[in-house]
Amino acid sequence: MLQSFFVVGTQVLVLFILIGIGFIGAKKGIIEQGGVSTITEIMLYIVTPCVIIHAFQRDFESQLLRGFLIAFGAALLSHLICIILGKVFIHNSDDDKNRLFRFGVIFSNCGFMSLPLLDALLGSEGVFYGASYVAVFNLVLWSYGVMIMDRSGKGLSVKKLLLNPGVIPVVVGLIFFFTSFKLPDIIATPVSYLAALNTPVPMLVIGYNVSRIDLKKAMRDRDEYIMMVLRLLVCPAIVLGIMYLLGVRGTLLVACAVSASAPVAASSTMFTIKFGGNSELSAETVAVSTLLSIITMTLIVGSAFAIAY
Repeated sequence: MLQSFFVVGTQVLVLFILIGIGFIGAKKGIIEQGGVSTITEIMLYIVTPCVIIHAFQRDFESQLLRGFLIAFGAALLSHLICIILGKVFIHNSDDDKNRLFRFGVIFSNCGFMSLPLLDALLGSEGVFYGASYVAVFNLVLWSYGVMIMDRSGKGLSVKKLLLNPGVIPVVVGLIFFFTSFKLPDIIATPVSYLAALNTPVPMLVIGYNVSRIDLKKAMRDRDEYIMMVLRLLVCPAIVLGIMYLLGVRGTLLVACAVSASAPVAASSTMFTIKFGGNSELSAETVAVSTLLSIITMTLIVGSAFAIAY
């Protein structure tokens, strides 16, 4: 069991070394806001789709399809649990904070943080299941997430719900998977090269975001503490427990635990800027939860490893 925690902790630590490099780069002026914005767009619209499509480049197997559907159901369950817990426990008198903290409970950084860890721990099969979680994340993000953050009620769009960079590559990947279609080498090779960027580049961006906050002034709101506990420990522990009781084991159990236990989604800052919220506080919650996740993800994912096999 201790070996499970050591394996997970080592991989999480590797990611945090990369985050540290991003932090130093930001402090030295090597990484700047304009570059980070461009890199984020590249990750969102190019690299992450390549990661997902690359993971679906495999022959059709009914067992894998069953696992994908279970992961999809687990993702729906995870988001539903988080929505309920956010409504029950987050009641801030400041409406901006109330919206932001509830959003933080619900949405994990299952793309930028989880996919690299899944790849490191479980390989392409883990990313395959993680892609299912990312698809659900994007569906909930562009529906319920918009409802939380947009006071005007005009931000919700069926087009954005269905045609976003988290859903389209999953649909394309599933078509490839069902037909056992393999990309020709001339295309598959650059796709794999771009997919390889998914581990180091997002960590550098997270390191930049961490460098922007004043940790001495962070975490001064009671509901912010509650949000962190719910997002990093309570929600993933409940999901892990339910899946274990339902008989889910192996790679699938670990993959779902990794996705559910990720820190607050980077989309939190994007949405607060887009809909006029407190972007500084949002960046703080993302950065602080990411720092805390070196401990919490090791605990949750290490526990999943210990009981999965």
